[in-house]
Amino acid sequence: MGNATLHSIHVHPVKAFRGVSPREAAVEPWGLAGDRRWALIDDGGKVVTQREEPRLALAAAEPLPGGGVRLSAAGRTPLTVPVPAPGGTVTVTVFGTKVEAVAADDAAHAWCTGQLGRDVRLVHLDDPATRRPIDPDHALPGETVSFADGYPLLVTTLASLDALNSLVARGDHAQEGPLPMNRFRPSVVVAGTEPWAEDGWSGLAIGAVAFRVAKACGRCVVTTTDQSTAARGAEPLHTLARHRRIGRSLVFGQNLVPRSTGTIRVGDPVRILA
Repeated sequence: MGNATLHSIHVHPVKAFRGVSPREAAVEPWGLAGDRRWALIDDGGKVVTQREEPRLALAAAEPLPGGGVRLSAAGRTPLTVPVPAPGGTVTVTVFGTKVEAVAADDAAHAWCTGQLGRDVRLVHLDDPATRRPIDPDHALPGETVSFADGYPLLVTTLASLDALNSLVARGDHAQEGPLPMNRFRPSVVVAGTEPWAEDGWSGLAIGAVAFRVAKACGRCVVTTTDQSTAARGAEPLHTLARHRRIGRSLVFGQNLVPRSTGTIRVGDPVRILA
């Protein structure tokens, strides 16, 4: 691991939308600054993801100073959405957990509804420090998370993707490979490791910022979604089911929780911590 480095950083301001890949990012207790602070909800308050709406991959969100976002998609006029003013909240359901959030303005709702062709609303997580605790089975007291699936960050490695693609190439759906890393929607990607080295990590430091490894990341149908077309296939779940199963989960990558805050930068050294 002596030559491992941070290969790339990925921030997704709106959950399930395409994001951005900055050269550096601030790490906050609940994740990368600006990451997944926004999400879409349906008329029942449930968060909408690519699981049921793969077309969300075709919309992009760019973070703006102050926490706002710029929404864009092919053939549509981009929209700048400011952080909503403090006030009343709406109850949002994220994988069965109730979370309070603040609704964006009517223009944002109209834009997002037009993108999906169904009634959805854009909401903002105004207070990530208190709104949503991490799963207590894998959390320390006081740890919280944004609208990410379950944990503040997800780390993947280039070597493991190469190894997975080698398995895909020898499988029943070889024509679907090689798969790009964006299928897995990581927060940080590490270069210079052995394949599957992350399976043995309990903690790591990226530059001066320390993280603990909470658990391996169980993968879902989103990984089968081409992030440029929204088309779905069989991979990588078909191959993960044969080679990367832990209990009932098909795993790729590890979920991280920050142990400290600071700024990480592409090229930073990555060290394994006990």
